[in-house]
Amino acid sequence: MPRPSKQLPKLNLSQNANYILLGLLVAAAFLIGTMYTKISYLEKGGTTAPAPVAGAPTTPAPGQKVNVSVGHLPVLGNKDAKVTVVEFADFRCPFCERWFTDVEGNLKKDYVDTGKVKFAFRHYAFLGPASTVAANAAECANEQGKFWDFHNYLYKNQPPESDTSMYTVDNLTSVAQNMGMDAGKFRGCLSTNKYQKDIDADFADGQKAGVTGTPATFVNGKLVVGAQPYASFKTLIDQELSK
Repeated sequence: MPRPSKQLPKLNLSQNANYILLGLLVAAAFLIGTMYTKISYLEKGGTTAPAPVAGAPTTPAPGQKVNVSVGHLPVLGNKDAKVTVVEFADFRCPFCERWFTDVEGNLKKDYVDTGKVKFAFRHYAFLGPASTVAANAAECANEQGKFWDFHNYLYKNQPPESDTSMYTVDNLTSVAQNMGMDAGKFRGCLSTNKYQKDIDADFADGQKAGVTGTPATFVNGKLVVGAQPYASFKTLIDQELSK
């Protein structure tokens, strides 16, 4: 006697189709978001999306105050200013260049030059060996009283992140010489990484403060992440000045 055949369960095609469509939409949204982020970064000269530094502390919560010193480099502005702005940055970071172009000039004009804010730069050289060379070169320029001139030059002449040809002892020594520095002294300083310990100390202090990428700017100890519009910094500075 033949065995009765087993009937396959009926599929709810409409329901399955909805699940498939929903899954495709979620995947598409994720891919579009990822592509937009990557394209935005590449448009600024980056080769890879910025990533948190391994082992770095958690970024402070919005409004949380962190104890951050001004470091060892020359500070711009009135030493007794009510507001202190400390930027951790990498000279090769395209977003730091944007911060320099869009924020720093306005900050100096509106607050530093008027005695309301003092501004300090600290190294966070994390984009590879060329970033370390650039940081050391700025330190060697500082040895000859030219830190801010060299700082400005590096940002005004920043190449795409993939191009590291500028960051050699020979090229940066030529820049220093054109600025009126003693070329032999500068070359000796840069070729021996004379101030590497200070660069490392800045990086370590940045990590302790919760820095995970650049630019990271502290306004009276309150962290502002990234190259945000100048208005964001102005609002926070004005709040601090009104206290």
